[in-house]
Amino acid sequence: MKRLAGLSTLALIISGTSGCGWLWGDDGYFRDRGSDYLQAQQVPPMQVPAGAALRPIEPLLPIPQQVADSRSTGEYEVPRPQRLLIAEEAGEFSLQTSDSARWLVAMRAPSQVWAAARQFFTDNGFQIDEERPQTGEFVTAWQTRDQLAPALVRNLGLGDAETRVRVRIEPGVQRDTSEIYLVSVQRPAGSSADVAWPDAPMNAELDRVLLDELHAGLNRSTEQGGSASLLAEREYDAPSRVTLSEAGTGSPVLQLDTDFNRAWSSVGRALQASDILVEDLDRSLGVYYINLAEGAANPDDKPGFFSRLFGGAPDREKLDARAERYQLRLTDVSGNVQVSLDKDLDTVAPADVARRVLNMLKESLD
Repeated sequence: MKRLAGLSTLALIISGTSGCGWLWGDDGYFRDRGSDYLQAQQVPPMQVPAGAALRPIEPLLPIPQQVADSRSTGEYEVPRPQRLLIAEEAGEFSLQTSDSARWLVAMRAPSQVWAAARQFFTDNGFQIDEERPQTGEFVTAWQTRDQLAPALVRNLGLGDAETRVRVRIEPGVQRDTSEIYLVSVQRPAGSSADVAWPDAPMNAELDRVLLDELHAGLNRSTEQGGSASLLAEREYDAPSRVTLSEAGTGSPVLQLDTDFNRAWSSVGRALQASDILVEDLDRSLGVYYINLAEGAANPDDKPGFFSRLFGGAPDREKLDARAERYQLRLTDVSGNVQVSLDKDLDTVAPADVARRVLNMLKESLD
C-alpha cells in the first residue's frame, strides 16, 4: 500500500514538472523570448526605384548604447530603451502656429477647457465682462496694469493703456479635443472708446505672450491636480433652453437652443448621466446609436480572466437577443437643434419610448 502511494506521488511530481516545462521551459508557450532577435538573419537593404523621392523617417525609440551584435552568444538581457525627450515635453496642451494664426490645442473636451481657461484669467486679476458659453466665448473687462497680477504684467510688458481680451474655445478636429484662440485690444487709460475686435491681431506680440502664459498656466494646473469649477464646466455647453414638444407627425422631439457642436457634446454627457449605452456614433450624420437594454457603464465593466474562462459574461447572441437598439438623431434647424428618436433610418420609435428617453435627457440637461 505504501509502495502504491509512493508511486502515485512520484507520478504526480513528474506530471507537475512536465506541465511546468510545457508552460515555462525553453520550448514552452511562455518561454523567455528576450534573446530571439540574436537568431535574426540580415537581409539586403530595400532598393528604391530611381527618381523616387525619399523622406527620412525618424525612429520612434532610440536604440540603447552597447547592445549585443551578431557576434554575441548566449543569453542577453535586453535593456529598456530611453524615452524620447519630445515625449516628456508633450502634454495635454500644445501650441500650434500657422502663417496667420496661433492657437492652443488641448487634449480635453471644450467644456473642461472653458472652465480651466476662465479660471486662469480670473486668478490673474481679469474680470469677466461677457460670457457666451453657447458660442464658446468670454470677454474680459477693460483693465489697467495695476488691476492684474504683477508677474503677468511684467511678462506681458503692459504699459499705461487699458487692455481687454476675448477668448474663443472651439471643438477640435478629434473627439474630446479643443482649440483655444485669443485676441486683445487696447485703448488709452481713462478712455471710453468702444474699440471693435479686429479681424487680424492688432497686438501680435501681446497676444503671443499672453497665449504662452495661458499655455504655461494650464499645464501647471494639470500638474498640480487643479480642477476648475464643475458648475462652470457644465454651463459651457448647456443649452440656454430645453423644451420637449411634438413634431408635425406627432412624434416627441427635444428642442435645444444652442449650436450643433455644443448640442452634440451636451447630449453625449446626458446619455452617460442617464445610464444609456452608446454602442456607436456618427457625428457627421448627427446620430448616437443607443441600446436601452444595457447600462452606460457596462462596456467598462470588462469580465476578469476566470469570468471569461467559465462563461461569466453574456455572449454576443444573448446581448443581441435582448437588445433594444434605437438611433438618437440631432438635426440642425435654423440655428437650433432638434433631438428625436428613431428605430432606424425609415422608422420612428414608438411614441412612449421616445418620450421616456427624451424626458431622461431633458432632466440631465436642465
